[in-house]
Amino acid sequence: MDSDRQIPPESPALVRCATVAAYAVAAVVHLVTAGLFIGGVLLIVLGFRTVVQPLVGVVLLGVTLSLRPRPGRLDADLPTLRHADAPALFDLVDRMADAAGVRRIDAIQLGPEFSVTVTRYGVRRKRCLVLGLPLWAAHPTRKPIAAVAHALGHLSGHDLRGDAFVGTALESLSAAARTMRARNNASVPSSVSAHSWRAGDVAGGAARFNARTRKGEWLLWIPRVVAAATARLLQWLTLPATRRAEFDADDLAARMASTEAAIAALQDRQLVRAVGIEVHRLAIATWTRKGGRSAAAAQEELWDTAARYSESLREQRRCDEATAPEDIGTAVDVAGLPSESLRTARLSRVPRRTATITLDEHDRNRIEGELRLPKQALTRKVMRDCVPLTQ
Repeated sequence: MDSDRQIPPESPALVRCATVAAYAVAAVVHLVTAGLFIGGVLLIVLGFRTVVQPLVGVVLLGVTLSLRPRPGRLDADLPTLRHADAPALFDLVDRMADAAGVRRIDAIQLGPEFSVTVTRYGVRRKRCLVLGLPLWAAHPTRKPIAAVAHALGHLSGHDLRGDAFVGTALESLSAAARTMRARNNASVPSSVSAHSWRAGDVAGGAARFNARTRKGEWLLWIPRVVAAATARLLQWLTLPATRRAEFDADDLAARMASTEAAIAALQDRQLVRAVGIEVHRLAIATWTRKGGRSAAAAQEELWDTAARYSESLREQRRCDEATAPEDIGTAVDVAGLPSESLRTARLSRVPRRTATITLDEHDRNRIEGELRLPKQALTRKVMRDCVPLTQ
């Protein structure tokens, strides 16, 4: 079956209607949050001499607190670079942002994952590029450019889930649903030994505590269900625009780094978990069997070994593709977005593009020099804490 028939392209009318509906739902979410806050404050202030009104106001403020926008933060454990710290690297990223037509990156962090992502931090939603060191160390020159270009492509206005208005509403609803979710450990055992001191009082207190806990969970059930349902509605309404944003980001990566590099970067997304587990294993092995080698040599060997492992996975994949029949796999992933195999097949059929942004050997060496100290800091963290296994 042809991949184009497995997931039809989103019609512009459908995308526009879904986008308008998503903005409308997000506006309702923000207005309800503001209304709950104002109502809670008024009930506490104006009904201070009563008992019921201040209690209701406190409840409304509690719901508002769970629905509040949550500004992101930079990961304090990762080395952070500003323009003055890495001018050559920022020059490359700035050129790519200008070519993509998006606002420039404010900060760059080195991460232990085999990926490149863009996060937002602060009230002004500044942008941080999280550059995976295993990916940067393992790829030839053009593949990191393709991965960075794809991440920058999601900063365009097409990706509603990263939008300041719709995205914050979706994040607030998801966080509120998690906050109000019932927890199994929010209870105490009511069974105590009959020979314990004041066993009856302890058992009675535990029973009363568990009863109040259940009442609180029932009170939070309605707002929790409303928040979760509204979050699912927003995810469904933003899905057409997010699908289109994925294809646009693929086209941007092909235009900047060439079609071959964009396809290779897409295929390498399937290696994220395997490389993450290998880096975790190598970090433990390097730390426990360092022997008489210097710390710098052991740290450098960590990333060289990870690079060779990722290359062996690519070679194995190429051999499997050569022997297996052509199959594009599933059209969508579990989130409803186009799968990597479908996007790879799509790029393979469009006219080939050559790279418009390149990185010569001189600039590559300059960037490597700028990343030397942050790389050492990240390596020490990886060897001390290891990296979390990718789920």
